[in-house]
Amino acid sequence: MAVTDAAIDRIKQMILAGELAPGSRLPKEADLAERLGLSRNSLREAVRALALINVLDVRQGDGTYVTSLEPRLLLDAMSFVVDFHQDDTVLQFFQVRRILEPAATAMAATRMTESEVAELRKILSELPADPSVEQLVANDLEFHQRIAAGSGNAVLCSLIESLSGPTTRARIWRGLTQENALEKTREQHAAICDAIAARQPEVARAWATVHIAGVEEWLRNALA
Repeated sequence: MAVTDAAIDRIKQMILAGELAPGSRLPKEADLAERLGLSRNSLREAVRALALINVLDVRQGDGTYVTSLEPRLLLDAMSFVVDFHQDDTVLQFFQVRRILEPAATAMAATRMTESEVAELRKILSELPADPSVEQLVANDLEFHQRIAAGSGNAVLCSLIESLSGPTTRARIWRGLTQENALEKTREQHAAICDAIAARQPEVARAWATVHIAGVEEWLRNALA
């Protein structure tokens, strides 16, 4: 593992130094192994590890490339890890959401275009009058993802999306067991959307905080 770690670090340094730019192809395995002073086996292990976290893209018959290194790709690995956390840790993810999402919502209130706000309203209008839990969860996820994207910050958006794994289960629990979950969700989503449309970032931030804190409080009681 120490040799593999060293190989990973050397490839990382090549990327950071600009020797390997996003989208560029790595030298042939034999040439790169010789250049880095590594065995080909160690290099292969390093490439596999970096491919798992979306730093490298191994294309069969074509070679190995550096990915775009966009936040969405690099943080995708975090969502995979996040899904393994147990139910009692979900509350901690909600606490992180309570910090990040209101900030993203406030930013969206100043940065979303009129057409993007119209799309946000359309998402709310597409929720059936009597939706299934699955429809409610899907609509809720899309609503929050559009706002995160509307913040204009790709890193913030990716972080928020990576937290959706564990929170999805909590939303389902809430939909199944909490009275008036649908009505509360509709009202709070509408208030958030109205604040964004009115270009009131602090009002949007406040409603987003209320919305997430409400789910968090329910979850805290459910796990008590």
